[in-house]
Amino acid sequence: MAVIAPLAVLATAGVVALGVGAADPAASDLTKISADAPAAGLSAVPSQRSEVVTRAEDRAKHVRLTPVPPNAMSKAAIQAAVDGAKRKQWTTDELNIWNQPGDKATQLGEIEAGKKVLVTGRTFWGRTEIVLDGQSRWVTTGYLADEKPAGAGAGLSMEPCPDGSVENGLTDAAVYVYRSVCHAFPEITSYGGWDAHGEHASGKAIDIMTSDVALGTAIAEFLQAHASELNLYDVIWRQHIWTPVRSSEGWRMMPSRGSATANHYDHVHVSVN
Repeated sequence: MAVIAPLAVLATAGVVALGVGAADPAASDLTKISADAPAAGLSAVPSQRSEVVTRAEDRAKHVRLTPVPPNAMSKAAIQAAVDGAKRKQWTTDELNIWNQPGDKATQLGEIEAGKKVLVTGRTFWGRTEIVLDGQSRWVTTGYLADEKPAGAGAGLSMEPCPDGSVENGLTDAAVYVYRSVCHAFPEITSYGGWDAHGEHASGKAIDIMTSDVALGTAIAEFLQAHASELNLYDVIWRQHIWTPVRSSEGWRMMPSRGSATANHYDHVHVSVN
């Protein structure tokens, strides 16, 4: 569930032109706001990304303003960059892989989110050079981070979790959600399962306890990305609700219920059909 500030529609599909496969931070569903302004909405993860250049006109402007140094793309310069690469970073989204920077580049494939790659430190024309199988390759600038993003590359799971008591009273579908989140986000140690109120009374809902805006946002986005597979009914986070049946509307603001807990500022709520 991307989070709030006004939230927009989460785009989890489609390869974005110019290098990004799943999401474009410049056009993200999450409008980034300050984490110390909870009334305004949800904050996205504090950015570890450099300035992102993804849209065509932005790339054209970037190309005009940042000419490539002479001989930077010569065989000798490329080999020197590959040989000198020592730093590794994580991909934060599914990315297209290109043979060179610039608009004449050929796409060679894709690399998934949550992969650790060797980087040369060179960035030209909105693309950053990485090393794959000993070869110079290029990805859209702004989608590499020094630390692995929370939940990046994580899939669904039905492996048991350390606290099996959370599953008491839950439906099989809700257990699937719990186990998937538990394994994708091991830093979460507290959950709410069945109780006698609201959606929880049906055994179809769980609360994922965290007040960390970045972590909660990552969990919400993970749930959105797997909404169909998990058969989700709704996701609530920081006084906003997202439902698959109204996904085109994005995150919708909810009326205040009077407390941080009631407004879901200290947990992500998710329920299944």
